[in-house]
Amino acid sequence: MPEIRTIEGITTRITDASNQGELGIIIAEEVLHYSVFELQVIGGRLNLELSKLPVSYRNKIMPFFRDQIFGAYHRLLSKYRGDVFSHLKTPISDPELFLSYCQMIPDGCMAWDEDTWKNPEIWSPKHRLFYYLIAAYTMFVEDLPGHPVGMPFPGGQVVEKQGEEYYCPIRDKEKDVFFSICNFCPARQTD
Repeated sequence: MPEIRTIEGITTRITDASNQGELGIIIAEEVLHYSVFELQVIGGRLNLELSKLPVSYRNKIMPFFRDQIFGAYHRLLSKYRGDVFSHLKTPISDPELFLSYCQMIPDGCMAWDEDTWKNPEIWSPKHRLFYYLIAAYTMFVEDLPGHPVGMPFPGGQVVEKQGEEYYCPIRDKEKDVFFSICNFCPARQTD
């Protein structure tokens, strides 16, 4: 499949970043290749997934998911266009974790069953790659949790910031899902 080779090439490119600034530049250059239509498809898929949730929970979580994907996308491009990344020489905080994240991406992009999507002909692993690129920016350039602070989860717990540390109620609950961003998140598990 030609898409997997493209995904592997992009993954190799981000793996070569030597610091947060280079990583921000590379990720921004890659997401700029997504067309408006592809971004609409990604947003449509997000809305479809959210529509499956109970209304009361959906209304609470929707702005957080949108911020997780499209808020981070806009922050990324704003910093890229403002030339912030060329001055950012901070090392990637956990290079080994970053490398294992990059190694997971190609298989993670291919792991999803798209038969449930009502328009599988317009959805591709490249759309999943967008999600992983944005998560890489959030977790390894911004050093933020994969899920935004304040994001609620079933049971009433939320992603929190306490001092300089972040805590997430589901951080360690996704270990069996190899392609979950939670396995690479800088947040700690909430007690």
